[in-house]
Amino acid sequence: MPGHELLPETFLNWFATKGWQPRPHQLALLEKAQARASTLLIAPTGAGKTLAGFLPSLVELSRRKKADLQGAGLHTLYISPLKALSVDVARNLETPIKEMGLKIKAETRTGDTPVSRRTRQRTKPPAILLTTPEQVALLLAHPDAPFLFADLRTVIIDELHAISGSKRGDLLCLDLTRLRSLAPELMTIGLSATVARPSELRAYLVGQAKPDRVTALADVVVTDGGAKPDISILEDQDPVPWSGHTARYAMPAIYDAIKRHRLTLIFVNTRSQAELVFQELWRINDDNLHIGLHHGSLDAARRRKVEAAMAQGMLDAVVATSTLDLGIDWGDIDLVINVGAPKGSSRLLQRIGRANHRIDEPSQALLVPGNLFEVLECRAALDAAHAGVQDVVLSRAGALDVLAQHILGMACQQPFDPEELYQEVRSAAQYASLKRPTFQRVVDFVATGGYALTAYERFAKIRQNPDGRYRISNAKVAQAYRMNAGTIVESPLIKVRLVGRKALKSLNGSGTARLIGGRVLGELDEYFIEQLKPGEAFVFAGETLRFEGLRETEAFVSRAHASDPIVPSYPGGKFPLSTHLAERVRQLLQHKDDWGLLPLPVADWLRLQAERSTLPDAREVLIETFPRSGRYHLVAYPFEGRLAHQTLGMLLTRRLERAGAMPMGFVANDYGLSIWARRDIGAMVSAGSPSLADLFEEDMLGDDLEAWLTESALMKRTFRHCAVIAGLIERKHPGREKSGRQVTMSTDLIYDVLQKHEPDHILIEAARADAATGLLDIARLGDFLRRIRGAIRHVPLERVSPLSIPILLEIGVEPVGNMGREDILREAAEDLIREATQQS
Repeated sequence: MPGHELLPETFLNWFATKGWQPRPHQLALLEKAQARASTLLIAPTGAGKTLAGFLPSLVELSRRKKADLQGAGLHTLYISPLKALSVDVARNLETPIKEMGLKIKAETRTGDTPVSRRTRQRTKPPAILLTTPEQVALLLAHPDAPFLFADLRTVIIDELHAISGSKRGDLLCLDLTRLRSLAPELMTIGLSATVARPSELRAYLVGQAKPDRVTALADVVVTDGGAKPDISILEDQDPVPWSGHTARYAMPAIYDAIKRHRLTLIFVNTRSQAELVFQELWRINDDNLHIGLHHGSLDAARRRKVEAAMAQGMLDAVVATSTLDLGIDWGDIDLVINVGAPKGSSRLLQRIGRANHRIDEPSQALLVPGNLFEVLECRAALDAAHAGVQDVVLSRAGALDVLAQHILGMACQQPFDPEELYQEVRSAAQYASLKRPTFQRVVDFVATGGYALTAYERFAKIRQNPDGRYRISNAKVAQAYRMNAGTIVESPLIKVRLVGRKALKSLNGSGTARLIGGRVLGELDEYFIEQLKPGEAFVFAGETLRFEGLRETEAFVSRAHASDPIVPSYPGGKFPLSTHLAERVRQLLQHKDDWGLLPLPVADWLRLQAERSTLPDAREVLIETFPRSGRYHLVAYPFEGRLAHQTLGMLLTRRLERAGAMPMGFVANDYGLSIWARRDIGAMVSAGSPSLADLFEEDMLGDDLEAWLTESALMKRTFRHCAVIAGLIERKHPGREKSGRQVTMSTDLIYDVLQKHEPDHILIEAARADAATGLLDIARLGDFLRRIRGAIRHVPLERVSPLSIPILLEIGVEPVGNMGREDILREAAEDLIREATQQS
């Protein structure tokens, strides 16, 4: 096979002893590396892309002589989005190194690595260092970074698609620009299994030379798709619920599927759902199957224990969130179950790839919808996955709060010239269009906190020397940076510590418990813990627990038995419906011939909707209006995702209030929204006061949006995140950490000052950009409003429609509640169904 000559005999013999042949893409990447060409490798799961990424480094290191070194000797930096992935890859990398007898040292560096080892790695690093984006930023912020990276030849970024489209990706792309300055011959290799637009990732991997636009692209190697996945949608004897997301109806069927397979990986979309699904499976576990639980709030030791048991084949099933999405090889998984709608075809393909981690065998997957709308979404996702369609869009403009953090980190390394740093920053694809005045505004913010905060010394992180270079104000600034670096801003967390009843010793005669000792189960959101009363039961870490009390940043719990425990809420974690899947769902509604692919009750639901109201054309939006229980409802079906619908609901409510409709509230999900009012909205829009065209006019994204943002708590929350990332507010200090309430109070006060005295402050601008692209999804909402111009179909009804029932059932449903909530939903659904099917 062409390309074998690029492999030394030692490597060829190793492949032969394994009974393998180097795959074409592995040899192609080796050839690219010989030419020092940065390259994106697109390969399906099980194709050996991680080995392909390391082969060039292993070959080059096998020939390297000590006399060639200019610095510390670090040759290859491997960067992954997950600590667990770095550890897993390091373990797998040791095998070929050991079996070929290569004198190459590889180590991991994460937040869990002992401090002594991390300190040693800065001056005496291994040849290959496997780490995370945050650790790269920390290494670059040390004065010894030029020595550490002087010999760096290769950077490998694994699961690149999972990093590049976020603020973590912004920070990493900025760090790559500094690495290229320190190691001019640096080559980057990106590894990804799911890419919608390869050009976006190719631009990420190389420096951009031309101002104002992205022109440079890395080379690309693409492998064949491998075996087609075997995907099915669960059709159970129990009907799919009209609303809800727990899929409790399907637990017996999921349990039976687990029993028929060696190892089943059960994916859910939120940590709350993970806890609930685990509890439900454990409740019916009459066969004593070994079932594990894995999500980000669990203690790291508990997660590692589950991972080790999976790798050793000791488990029958694991319930997990996105913590196990990525390319870790966790043993012999032969079935993936996705509970709930996947929200995107790329995410579904990524998760399916965990089963049969081999390129020539089909992955087997079962989709379990939680409600009727999710059946439509699962069907759309299944069709998209079979077509190999990717829907992750990664292009973005780099965030200014991240740039502020990077500027401070570079000052911690050494004094910088602002013009030189600007040119370096602009070589990153995300910041290629960054204007010089905007860059200077960010530098000024790091130096003073901004015009309105100039008088406060604590906000002055850097100072300008007489030669024009900026340096850190004092050593404490560097210490604070290293404690707070990173872009993952979580809600303040409280450690959950399990104690036995005997450990709860009484103080004096007051009956107050002295909370001591105990094993850490993980961490929960501070707000949730604060709402608990002593004695209340809740579900966490796969157990039913009783809340005993709170001491500083630790919650103490004991085991309990309760029939109706609370399921904790977790911030974030709810994926919005992708644009591509939304389009497929609209097409499915329009084409009745495809309804035969749906379960019979779902097809009957759509037929009943067509009979009682109508179904929208894929290019239009359906608006229904009807009275119910003394209220007047307007229900819209944009199918544009929860975030865009929430924003639309807020803005429509403002317009209806101005029109005198007296709106009382609204509710939104991924598929539609409902607004209810005291006055007859249907009669008002039929009379043209206001008309639907005026109501859905695109100009709502102007003054209405601006007015709502100014008075919304959402902007303060978004500003809070930006202030933490930019270093304006530091959560962690030596020996102490600010509580969530302290951070909130600090940032809210600063936000109010800036809104009054400096409304164009750089962090206000950053917060608005975040709100527009993230929490509000304004760009998608704008596309929707343009799409439906002249294509709004209004159907006035006398009563609820079948299609509106799942949306109306969202009204009054709290995101956190007791497990008996589904019984209430079922009763409400039965009432609405009777009403919708009633003859006129």
